[in-house]
Amino acid sequence: MKIIIPMAGRGSRLRPHTLTVPKPLVPVAGKPIVQRIVEDLAAAYGGKVEEIAFIIAPDFGEEVETHLKEVAANVGATGKISYQTEPLGTAHAILCAKESLSGNCIIAFADTLFDMKFKLDTEKDGVIWVQRVKDPSAFGVVQLHEEGYITNFVEKPKEFVSDMAIIGIYYFRDGEYLRSELQYLLDNDIKEKGEYQLTNALDNMREKGTRFYPGEIEEWLDCGNKNAVVYSNQRILELNKGTNLVDKSVQVINSTIIQPCYIGANTVIENAIIGPHVSIGHNTSVHNSVIRNSVIQNNTVVRDATLENSMLGNRVDYSGKMSEISIGDYSVVKDER
Repeated sequence: MKIIIPMAGRGSRLRPHTLTVPKPLVPVAGKPIVQRIVEDLAAAYGGKVEEIAFIIAPDFGEEVETHLKEVAANVGATGKISYQTEPLGTAHAILCAKESLSGNCIIAFADTLFDMKFKLDTEKDGVIWVQRVKDPSAFGVVQLHEEGYITNFVEKPKEFVSDMAIIGIYYFRDGEYLRSELQYLLDNDIKEKGEYQLTNALDNMREKGTRFYPGEIEEWLDCGNKNAVVYSNQRILELNKGTNLVDKSVQVINSTIIQPCYIGANTVIENAIIGPHVSIGHNTSVHNSVIRNSVIQNNTVVRDATLENSMLGNRVDYSGKMSEISIGDYSVVKDER
């Protein structure tokens, strides 16, 4: 099995937290989004993942590339890096890793987290993961035959045709076949809304006899903006409730931790109430504060604050009063009131 993860976008809706790191490397409950995706997909497959291809922008840098290769190595796979130099659509993005499109393949766009508690059936031609949504008009959706396979793809339907939204995770039994269909779109300049779209290739494959089946997930979590990341952090912590996510090196001084929480290594909590649903990265210190339902990253200092539904980046120095805030990396904010 090979996994291909397009992640070249910077995540402008999540700024300022994506000004220094790409969105898929933003941590949720102590792990980068892309690491959670890789681990969940490897678990769903249950077999040997040979290779993981990450499609990134060329300016992400060597440190990001090294981190991604480590993510692959942690599930026993070889990590490969491919580059997308301009945003030309989902089909174009996947084809940037065309050398990895062979045999059994999973494509996963690094935009969302999910709760997927079933094993992948690799004997099917293809599986497209979906989630039932209240407002299908904002998504691409699938329609099904009475026998359960997909008969149509409809992009953002104005009238109701289905509530099964495509979430951006796909399995293909024949990676080479997918590659040829993607290449056909580019060779013939077949675009939709100015971009080369994966759904056009899927439609061509379906019309030629490929049978795609839906794979339903239990929960789909968006990580597109600050509020979405904070909520996703809350849900991931809830899903891991009962597991100790507080590192043994954490110093808790005259403080209370209300679970579930994640607290990273070498962090100091002093005269504080933390939780529920708080994630704090490593080498961070919190003093004289109350923090609920928030995400604080690494090497940050928080003093004299009451924070809720907030997100602080790396190496932030914050002191203040009651706030709902979103502060990016390397920021200093001091409220002297």
